[in-house]
Amino acid sequence: MQTMNISLPDPMKQYVEDQVMAGGYSSASEYVRDLVRADQKRQAKEELEQMLIGAINSGDPMDVTPEMIEQVRNRLRARAEQRKSVKG
Repeated sequence: MQTMNISLPDPMKQYVEDQVMAGGYSSASEYVRDLVRADQKRQAKEELEQMLIGAINSGDPMDVTPEMIEQVRNRLRARAEQRKSVKG
């Protein structure tokens, strides 16, 4: 695992420390990792929504099945993992 140093203004640093002390996280690093994971999920969801909206707006008839949605989710998860491994 790589190390990354970040700078935060005092109020943000205190907020992170408060979250850790509140018992939800064992360290500031764990808190930041959780934030990054949540952002990756949010981005994947937005990409999926955009793909679906694009398909709907294309005018092409299309049956969207649960399997199709799961395939798209899996592709987006794979992309997120690939980005994660490239960046980290």
